[in-house]
Amino acid sequence: MLLTGTGYAAHNACAVTTVAGRDDPADDLPDNPLVPVLKVATSEESASASVLGLLARQKAWSTPGFGCTLADERPDLPEPTAVTANALTDAPAPVADPAVQAALDAAFGTDLDDEARAALGTRAVVVLHDGELVAEQYADGFDATTPQLGWSMTKSVANLVVGRLVQAGDVSLDDDHLRPQWTDVRADITVRDLLGMTSGLAWDETYELGTPITRMLYDEPDMGAFVASQEPAHEPGTYLQYSSGSTTLLCAILAEDHGGANLVRDQVFAPLGLSSAVLEPDAAGTPVCSSYQWATARDWATIGQLALQDGVWEGERLLPEGWMRESTTAVDVAETEEQGYALGWWVNTMPDGSLVHPELPADAYFAEGHDGQSITIVPSRGLVVVRLGFTPEADDRATALAAHLVGIVDATPTLE
Repeated sequence: MLLTGTGYAAHNACAVTTVAGRDDPADDLPDNPLVPVLKVATSEESASASVLGLLARQKAWSTPGFGCTLADERPDLPEPTAVTANALTDAPAPVADPAVQAALDAAFGTDLDDEARAALGTRAVVVLHDGELVAEQYADGFDATTPQLGWSMTKSVANLVVGRLVQAGDVSLDDDHLRPQWTDVRADITVRDLLGMTSGLAWDETYELGTPITRMLYDEPDMGAFVASQEPAHEPGTYLQYSSGSTTLLCAILAEDHGGANLVRDQVFAPLGLSSAVLEPDAAGTPVCSSYQWATARDWATIGQLALQDGVWEGERLLPEGWMRESTTAVDVAETEEQGYALGWWVNTMPDGSLVHPELPADAYFAEGHDGQSITIVPSRGLVVVRLGFTPEADDRATALAAHLVGIVDATPTLE
């Protein structure tokens, strides 16, 4: 339990300072219950944390292109695949339509008092319409060049990685026998099961000290091996249980034959020109595809635009035709702990046809992350809406923002 707490502190201190270029990790990411007894030290290339300077010491190492990794010694990572910035990176800041600007102001809580606005915690909003940047806004201390942590939005990027490998003919959603150590029912687990959270592996996503999710992220050098060692709790493909372990294990499997730590840089960052994007690996070199992608709000929006365009980018098909339609069809199994989850994305239309958010069109779907990170994609309106922030308790207003923008598009089809 102590190691998961000090690992969390060391990783956060390293990443916030060396990846995001910010100087106060305690303000940027969720609280750590060990704060009163933690000792944290940072340098230009690492951060360490311990209890009272004596116990459970953990260290995170910063590597250019790969962010921060918890390890006893500096991890042996490859040269990062080069990424050239796309056109959106240096696009001039737009002047938003007054109605759109009013929607952004509401998303930042300009109608709230100081305490409520701080609880809302919006840090960035970017709006694309028909592929054009029509509005963006940032909180003090953040701008268009600030990488921000997407948490579980990274799972939607993992979906794109799988799609790229399916397009290349290297992977199938129905591939099974994914780990040679799996000689029991786990041999039947498929790529689809890991992507859609129906692997059946025992898991607990509760973010408390010592649970499987916090142990994986903050006290396991080989996260994929840790997840693979979990016992089967359900028959594969029959039970949906949200599991960051499933997505991380999937990337561990894919990385073995497809670039290692460069898996996501090769398959997604380089083709899209996501020059700010960093996906941090574990000490074994596995990209932590459940949780650890950092990117500017504009680069997160680029990911949404690729999805909206069904995987076509600058005239080239990067994903199989119809990939996003299949990926954004809600998983329909006998038992589920989640409503509206698909293959790495959250969707608005349930298997029975009902809507999760009736105020949004049926075709809307989402990448969502801890504490209010989201990309809302509405293909029928040509909209991609990114909202980033730190909102552990308050309503993040992201759905209201997207609904407001849909209404504006319906009234004024061309936003300028």
